[in-house]
Amino acid sequence: MKGSFRASMAWLHTTLGLITGWVLFAIALSGSLSVYRQEITRWMHPELASQPVDPVQVCSRATDWLGQHAGTAAAWYVACPTPEAPFATGIWPNAQGKYIQRVLDPQSGSPDGMRDTLGGEFFYRFHFELQLPYPWGRLIAAIAALALVVALVTGIIIHRRIFADFFTFRPNKGQRSWLDAHNLFGVAALPFHLMISLTGAVTLASLLLPWSTQAVYHHDQMASYTELNPALYSRPASGQPGHLAPILPLIQTAERHFRGAGIAQIYVFNPSDRAALVTFISGNNQTVSTSARIMTFDGVTGQLLNEHTETRPVIRLYSFLYGLHVARFAPGLTRWLYFLSGLTLAVVIGSGMHLWAIKRLRQRPHRGHVIVSRLNVGILAGTPLAFATYFLTNRLLPATMAARSGYEVQSVFVVWAVILVFALFRRPGRAWPELLGGNMLACLAITLLSMPWASIITRGVGGIALGLAGAFGYAAFRTARQA
Repeated sequence: MKGSFRASMAWLHTTLGLITGWVLFAIALSGSLSVYRQEITRWMHPELASQPVDPVQVCSRATDWLGQHAGTAAAWYVACPTPEAPFATGIWPNAQGKYIQRVLDPQSGSPDGMRDTLGGEFFYRFHFELQLPYPWGRLIAAIAALALVVALVTGIIIHRRIFADFFTFRPNKGQRSWLDAHNLFGVAALPFHLMISLTGAVTLASLLLPWSTQAVYHHDQMASYTELNPALYSRPASGQPGHLAPILPLIQTAERHFRGAGIAQIYVFNPSDRAALVTFISGNNQTVSTSARIMTFDGVTGQLLNEHTETRPVIRLYSFLYGLHVARFAPGLTRWLYFLSGLTLAVVIGSGMHLWAIKRLRQRPHRGHVIVSRLNVGILAGTPLAFATYFLTNRLLPATMAARSGYEVQSVFVVWAVILVFALFRRPGRAWPELLGGNMLACLAITLLSMPWASIITRGVGGIALGLAGAFGYAAFRTARQA
């Protein structure tokens, strides 16, 4: 730490940014894309027809199909249709205990004819799990979110001219231009950046501060989960075979009881056992809070066993903060602002990392500075290119290919690794325009692939890709001129 308070904050700001910058950049970019995760899932299923659906009938068909083809599974989890995603998604464990996630056809309730892809769910899960096993991915994301909160606060402290910086940008000034861009984008969406980082840390607070839960529940995580979600309980299988009651009347009962909120999810536990349970969770897209009403029925008799509406202030506060983070409540304009503000956060992080590198390289650089500078190119220009590969692989792989969702995800990390190796052995002055140009071409390809389908959602994704292609093209042109 330095002598003065402001200098100490500058040191803390730089150190936290250097340690967590690359992880935060990937988290911010994937988080921005996950704002439109349902639209991305729709884009990745061009075989789906664009027509209105009846959510009750779609859910009934989905559970009927699961009853015929996954009746021996321990549980089913069905995500019900929404205006952005007019289809049901089913999740169930196979005989080996591995979970299968598939989009189900709205007309037949079957995954047949639907390509196997995670869709936008990949970006949503990567945003807070980083494709790592539990709990390590979430723990890294939680630490990074907390570091971002501190970095933002220290950034406010060290910038004495924070509001003047909002109106200051001096192009073609090298390091000064990068500092202006870092300040400009940081101030432009500062309230959003503070909110999204703080709520991100809060949603993973149990990993950052697990001691209170351990002290109260003595490592019994199930007891903690049951008290947090009183109506989301399950009971062990009895070992005696049983048949589910007709699901459609239960769905209609829950639909009426939720009074316009709709059904967001259906859980069926022990579907082939006498101890079967059917749980309905109401939608909450009309409010910021993610608190929901829950109804649980006996799966065999159809009798209502439990009903719960959350009223506890602390849980409602947590649900409100979580709802602010995931933005499921947001109408079109608000979601667009979430998306753009998330991209500005990625720009702030990326410009700060690049600024650190070029500042050291202009002084007395050593091998570590050179390596960080080159890896910066691989991370900052390679991450969006790797994510774009995910979209392209969805169209390039055969639609009926087995386990294709795994290959789609693997393509992201294969391309990412190749780009990092390329950046390590390529002079940054050459690598920057080449990789940015690759991003432009990839986004143009996504736009072209969006045009044959008439869906407004599909063309909307193509329009966003076209806008990003223009931004990457301009950036490639500028970096090529500087080189």
